[in-house]
Amino acid sequence: MIEADLVLDDGHILHFYDQGPSDGAGLAVFWLHGTPNIGPPPAPLFADAARLGLRWIAYDRPGYGGSTPREGRDVASAARDVVRIADRLGIDRFAVMGHSGGGPHALACAALLPGRVLAAVGIAGLAPYGAEGLDWFAGMRPSGEAGLRAAHAGRATKAEYEASCPEFDPALFTARDRAALSGQWAWFDSVVGPAMAGGPGGLIDDDIAYVTPWGFDCAQIARPVLLLHGDEDRMVPRQHGEWLARHCPAAELWLRPGDGHISVLSAAPRALEWLRTQM
Repeated sequence: MIEADLVLDDGHILHFYDQGPSDGAGLAVFWLHGTPNIGPPPAPLFADAARLGLRWIAYDRPGYGGSTPREGRDVASAARDVVRIADRLGIDRFAVMGHSGGGPHALACAALLPGRVLAAVGIAGLAPYGAEGLDWFAGMRPSGEAGLRAAHAGRATKAEYEASCPEFDPALFTARDRAALSGQWAWFDSVVGPAMAGGPGGLIDDDIAYVTPWGFDCAQIARPVLLLHGDEDRMVPRQHGEWLARHCPAAELWLRPGDGHISVLSAAPRALEWLRTQM
């Protein structure tokens, strides 16, 4: 895997990753990471990507890993970051895939870069905060709801909440989630710990972005969108995926019976196959 920094005109740095054929060929898929993660693309999917001739591109969102913080960023800012990295690498057309918090950022790219994005996959992703016809917090575990409500109250409240060191709620994960995390998706250990090593700044910025205006309308997405959601997800309830499927014009939803927030990734190889057909 190649890692490099892109220095923007304003001095901010985006740290990015390029995993694929040694000659830099292959159809490019941008991986948009979850919260709180750093950005390396998902090693459990490398073999599937190689089989399909796909090249992974990814980056640390501002405030995570090697990317400098950018307080006040919105979800739409991901599209601007992605297109800058694509231009640096000479990539014209590409697909996007995001898991969890990466889902909204993948949708931002599909909405705002219609001439560059071929298709998008959102896995266990949130719908916009305040979406009409959606009880946004319904079905979330109390711990997840508390963190997002703190973000909605403002940066100071969210920072205070994170400083109180709330304990992780193991009930956020289903039995299938825990099995996935003890198997190939133990990979998350390599991206969650480093994401928090420098403090909770990236997480704070992410959560505030989720509960404030995203900077685009899902209804403007014209590119094909595949949504994967577990019907037992306790972090991002299934209603979010169902709402997105109704409001993204070219979307289809694969609702996975019995899956939670992590185990739904068992369908990611099939999602990559779907992406390949769109490219």
